[in-house]
Amino acid sequence: QVQLVESGGGLVQAGDSLRLSCAPSRRTFDNYAMGWFRQAPGKEREIVAAINWIGSHTHYADSVKGRFTISRDMSTSTLYLQMHSLKSEDTAVYYCAQALQGGILTSSDGYRYWGQGTQVTVSS
Repeated sequence: QVQLVESGGGLVQAGDSLRLSCAPSRRTFDNYAMGWFRQAPGKEREIVAAINWIGSHTHYADSVKGRFTISRDMSTSTLYLQMHSLKSEDTAVYYCAQALQGGILTSSDGYRYWGQGTQVTVSS
């Protein structure tokens, strides 16, 4: 069983930046695609960004394009989500997830391991 641990969430003001990190309990996600998802109160979970196993391909939700960047550090097996120009509508619990394949995956189907989530709150 792989555990994913997110960190970096917090309370910020609109326009600020945050960087989320995700690290596995054991080094197993190097060959698998990863993703960041978020769920706001009363809303469905949605994909924010995804990256393939080697980091050569990325995907972003339209709502975050140009503001968020997903990346991975293979040397430390850490996944990142750099968030700039945060808006109140970005407020949500953010989850990282590991897929069961190396190719990029833009749907929550096929992601097997999930973190506990980290809260991001953006005040306007």
